[in-house]
Amino acid sequence: MIANLDLAAPAVAACLVLGYALGSIPFGLILTKFAGLGDVRAIGSGNIGATNVLRTGRKGLAAATLLGDALKGTAAVLVAARFGEAAALAAGLGAFLGHLFPVWLGFRGGKGVATFIGVLLAFSPLALLAFAAIWLGLAFALRYSSLAALAASATTPLVLWALGRPAEALLFGLLGLLLWWKHAPNIRRLLDGTEGRIGQKG
Repeated sequence: MIANLDLAAPAVAACLVLGYALGSIPFGLILTKFAGLGDVRAIGSGNIGATNVLRTGRKGLAAATLLGDALKGTAAVLVAARFGEAAALAAGLGAFLGHLFPVWLGFRGGKGVATFIGVLLAFSPLALLAFAAIWLGLAFALRYSSLAALAASATTPLVLWALGRPAEALLFGLLGLLLWWKHAPNIRRLLDGTEGRIGQKG
């Protein structure tokens, strides 16, 4: 048992680092620069995520950013899963932290929704369907993308727990707290009634 723990700890640590390395790839920044649009951090919210990339007017680039930011989380978990559940959980956490706090960008990254989704896809496609249903329902009803994402992320640990996935529920509880923290400006605007709605001009 002790020998197994001695072997597992380095693997878990390595997968945490691997996840962070993959998660820290700033697809929004890379894609917009290659497209000749300059630094996406200089426009809109200054964020590197798909929502801000969309402000360039390039829907294709925004979609590619969303896909890249999601799949880096999925890839990290699937690669690490070969070394066991603990390694997969560590890789998922690492990927999320890498996206939020990339060392290459002075630890100023995105808000994490796409990477949250990608990590969730790797662990439980069924829980991802619940996330999508909640997001879509609230987004269509209230037209607040941020509120929809916040609500969907908050319910994800409960869904995972109900599915008999307590370890994943704990992981996504932590990821959800970090996601909410990164959305603090959006939460303030929602409370003030100044948050922009989906499709709103200006």
